Amino acid sequence: MTEMISITLRVNGSERTAAVEPRRSLVDFLRHDLGLVGTHVGCEHGVCGACTVMLDGRTVRSCLLFAAQADGSEVTTIEGIGTDEALHPLQVAFQQHHALQCGFCTPGMILAALELLRDNADPSDEEIRVGLSGNLCMCTGYVNIVRAVRAAARDGNVR
Repeated sequence: MTEMISITLRVNGSERTAAVEPRRSLVDFLRHDLGLVGTHVGCEHGVCGACTVMLDGRTVRSCLLFAAQADGSEVTTIEGIGTDEALHPLQVAFQQHHALQCGFCTPGMILAALELLRDNADPSDEEIRVGLSGNLCMCTGYVNIVRAVRAAARDGNVR
């Protein structure tokens, strides 16, 4: 049996303390221990971006991190940026511009777009494509995703 370790982190604004196995991935901790299933498990090799979350304000692949590595950090998942009653402006833009089909890549795409727009409030289409290049989508062809990010940037209320 593996010895458990105690971790404390702030997830979507709430402090959480838990005992985890040292080898527990951050994505598994978020999904299975905290019930935050908006973070998806895709390739489990850090290639697809489906597991993207923000760690201390920067995007990371949660499949490549152990939960213990996030100890003391702030984690933001897709559940932490908007609510059913008040969607985040990027979520609204994705909805309005039909920037999703199956939705599997959408949480990671939105968090990557959020980081991009925080770093560059007025990106070109090429800069949007580069900023989202670590997040794979098998359905959309990316055209409407780029349109949605551009629209959110144009509206200027992304935080």
